[in-house]
Amino acid sequence: MIPGQASVEGTRRFAARTAAGKGHFRQFSASIYISSIGLGTYLGGEDAETDAGYEASVRLALNCGVNVFDSAINYRGQKSERAIGRALKRAFDAGESSRDEVFVSTKGGYLPHDADDPRPPKTYIRETFIDTGLAPRPEIVAGGHCMAPAYLKDQVRRSRENLGIETIDLYYLHNLEAQRAALDKAAFRKRLCAAAEVMEAAADSGEIGSWGLATWDGLRAPAEHPEHLSLAETVEVAREISGDKHHFCAVQMPFNLAMAEALAYRSQMIGQGKVPALRAAQALGLCVFGSATLLQGRLAAGLPEEIDEALPEATTPARRAIQFSRSAAGMTTSLVGASTPAHADEDFGLSSVPPAEPSRITALFA
Repeated sequence: MIPGQASVEGTRRFAARTAAGKGHFRQFSASIYISSIGLGTYLGGEDAETDAGYEASVRLALNCGVNVFDSAINYRGQKSERAIGRALKRAFDAGESSRDEVFVSTKGGYLPHDADDPRPPKTYIRETFIDTGLAPRPEIVAGGHCMAPAYLKDQVRRSRENLGIETIDLYYLHNLEAQRAALDKAAFRKRLCAAAEVMEAAADSGEIGSWGLATWDGLRAPAEHPEHLSLAETVEVAREISGDKHHFCAVQMPFNLAMAEALAYRSQMIGQGKVPALRAAQALGLCVFGSATLLQGRLAAGLPEEIDEALPEATTPARRAIQFSRSAAGMTTSLVGASTPAHADEDFGLSSVPPAEPSRITALFA
């Protein structure tokens, strides 16, 4: 496996040689520099053609000044992680980039099958995770979600092998709202504490650089919703385990023109008041990665006229949708799925354009 991780020196070097617009690079945890647009790898079939598309997109991303690559072990039966790993290794071997210049994130929580294993998915999952005791049946919820300590340790190891890197820069606990909805508050907190202990130990050992929560509804839902996740309480858990030097640094949540709750809806309690999730993350010193930026391509065409007028510097509908997401106050990186070179070229080409002033984004809700 390739040693190292994203570093201050490496990411500064990467940013310095790009033609990126002012404000395209932001600091992660007040240190390394990461791009305001990143490559997401959720969509696509479990086939060689999609693999090749993602691998080409990684190379195009690097050439466009994009150094954030996001995946999850369950995406495309583990093939998305492997595609990123192959593409990065080729780029490193060719001298096009180096390990300390790129930021790699992935996720664990769902029981994944292995698209490269000949066994049927259910058989693979049962024999690999359940029969071995890695994922105890009483701790599996929603038909396939587990955060048992032994299981999470196994998933971190597998993701490192799939990606071919010794250290994952950011590892997310994936959609913990599935667990929250299945448990009472005390039982969920107990499981969260156990999972956080695994994450902190993995960071201390160098298997991961930091950890976070990757969510869908959890951070946008109101406090009374059964899937609600509290950012303040998660930070509290991390501090209980490792003090102020904990490694809980980031969250991932949907944010796009059609799903703007993270900016507009007061879902998180900070102090004595409720604030939107983006503002809560800012207050707690957490970086935010936006998912579903193009809403699986549905925001890549036919946008309202007021969006075109508000973001004229972005020259296509897809770029305007990305510009909206990456320019919101509190957003660190907006993730875009691009499994073809044509889409990657259009999406990542926006990196040469400075993000819009955040006030232009909030004005759209006035």
